[in-house]
Amino acid sequence: MMSNKTIVLTGIRSNGPLTLGNYLGAILPLIRLQKKRQYQVNLFLPDLHSIISSVEYNELYNNTLSTLRYFVAAGLDLNDQSTFIYRQSYIPAHSELTWILDCFSYYGELKRMTQFKEKSTHDDNISVGIFNYPALMASDILLYDAEFIPVGEDQRQHLELTRDIALRINNQFGDLFTIPKTWKEQLQFENLQNGIRIRSLKHPENKMSKSISDPSGTILLMDDVNTAKKKVYEATTDSYNKIDFNFDTQPGISNLLQILTLIQDRPLNETILEWRGKSNYGELKQCVANQIEILLNEVGNKFNSITDDSLTETLLRGESAMNVVANQKLYKVQQKVGLRPISS
Repeated sequence: MMSNKTIVLTGIRSNGPLTLGNYLGAILPLIRLQKKRQYQVNLFLPDLHSIISSVEYNELYNNTLSTLRYFVAAGLDLNDQSTFIYRQSYIPAHSELTWILDCFSYYGELKRMTQFKEKSTHDDNISVGIFNYPALMASDILLYDAEFIPVGEDQRQHLELTRDIALRINNQFGDLFTIPKTWKEQLQFENLQNGIRIRSLKHPENKMSKSISDPSGTILLMDDVNTAKKKVYEATTDSYNKIDFNFDTQPGISNLLQILTLIQDRPLNETILEWRGKSNYGELKQCVANQIEILLNEVGNKFNSITDDSLTETLLRGESAMNVVANQKLYKVQQKVGLRPISS
């Protein structure tokens, strides 16, 4: 049964093993949000997004289930009546609405997207999917009237483009779409000043990413504890010998403080005050490593106890409900653009 609550929508691509960054930046915040019971949570598994670049195609289906399994291991309640979990490709309206949104998007807009510019600079064979996927992301959001979409800083442009497309269509055809909240409002919703962006332990100027070859800087949720702790101990810091939180001057130390804060679920300024001025970087690394050890052990034990049957049952239930919602929205759009008859 659908709720009348404000809708929060989020998802993680299944294009490789999940990282500590995925866990702290996307999974844990959603779990904590669900526990508040104030919102309708749409957790979708963006398997269509996963194929915009080359992946292990024969592993994608199981990787999608594995992604959901990590959410459950983190504490996601599969039986919550205000949470709907579904695979993107199992809702055909996502793809159908994307084509319509494409026709109301501008080449210049998509060309200016930072991710496309970065990936296309040295690659003439970049897929059209990478160029076009912001329109699919807009479809993911607009089909369900989602207002809050917790995303990292790297997705800010795409969220703003979604707002632009929706406003453009609404101005021409009336109030078809709910306009997602502004970036500032998204951050206020998450009680953040900036989007969460967990950095590489080895190259803290970069994001910790499963899609970038950075094994020594990326902690995977499947890493054994000793491997993960070794990566923390060898994390890049600096020569100041003084702990402070400033990503411009001390990105490595700031990243460790941010990780510690998120794992311990406490205000960032409390962590900063506790560690500010101390000079023992090894002590900070030891504390972070110990917290990661606890996290990986807890998640790993729960992960291995979750069955595919329980996940599939939940997905089929969510997909049944979301197909109804998405098809209703799609039909309204199709009517407005002349693809379906207007009801008399």
